[in-house]
Amino acid sequence: MSLLEVKDLTTYYKILRGYVRAVEGVTFNVKKREALGLAGESGCGKTTIALSLLRILPSNGMIAEGEIVLDGQSILKLNEDKMRKNVRWKKISLVFQGAMNAMNPVHQVGEQITESIRIHEPHVSKKEAHERAEKLFELVGIEPSRLSNYPFEFSGGMRQRAMIAMAIACNPQLLIADEPGTALDVIVQAQVMKLLSQLKDKLNMSMIMITHDLSLIADTCEKTAIMYAGHIVEFGDTVSVFKENLHPYTNGLISAFPSIEGEQMQIISIPGSPPDLLDPPSGCRFHPRCQYAMEICRKERPPLLDVGKDHFVACHLVKTEEEKR
Repeated sequence: MSLLEVKDLTTYYKILRGYVRAVEGVTFNVKKREALGLAGESGCGKTTIALSLLRILPSNGMIAEGEIVLDGQSILKLNEDKMRKNVRWKKISLVFQGAMNAMNPVHQVGEQITESIRIHEPHVSKKEAHERAEKLFELVGIEPSRLSNYPFEFSGGMRQRAMIAMAIACNPQLLIADEPGTALDVIVQAQVMKLLSQLKDKLNMSMIMITHDLSLIADTCEKTAIMYAGHIVEFGDTVSVFKENLHPYTNGLISAFPSIEGEQMQIISIPGSPPDLLDPPSGCRFHPRCQYAMEICRKERPPLLDVGKDHFVACHLVKTEEEKR
């Protein structure tokens, strides 16, 4: 059963030169206790999706179209007061990108966590909130006595763990981790990813992990969605997306990632650069960089087609199960 269903989500940013079409027609779902990896190049719309789900877009951002249904409830139909009281942090929470700058430097870490608990659960006393913060620190592997420290007294990995503790403080159903390994060395990054996976299983949460690192998704997520220039171009079971990928962009991403197994091979890069989303190319947005581009690719945007086994691809080269028959 799906916990989250996103249908045709379209989010724009208004700037002086026009509208940045950051996310257009995005459709995906996340089942209960499932982890979805959202991958793609920088600027493809991954973080915009996270901000749209929580409805915390900057003042120039707007959700133009689409539907977001969480546990049977339409998020976009709720007013701001209900969204703040009933959804943010209680049902969906976010570990922001860059834990180094996500906390207030002049307040103790413990104060910031207890404040987040009491804002969303006003009936909880200050003492109870502090006790919960201590348990949360134990859960993420930090000594509870460090609650009295300020953010600058924490290492990068500890700040990331503290942000995770804050994100799970109100027992959300869905945790979004936006680039959880940013600015961390590989050993600490591995520890943080292991922690997120353990918490997902222990607390029965669903998770959306946003990253450009495909190895993290392969290691932690059951489903994978590949984004390009505001569109999802491939979505499905992680094993099938990695081993039976059908979109040229997905294939290019995986080919550009080095492997430590097998013979040494030259890494193949994707030529060109992502398009300007103020004026994206017509048809398939990947066609200017695609070696297989046809005339139809330049004119028509390919729909996200079911190619079997819960695997979806948006490419004119791909045939559906019915067409194969």
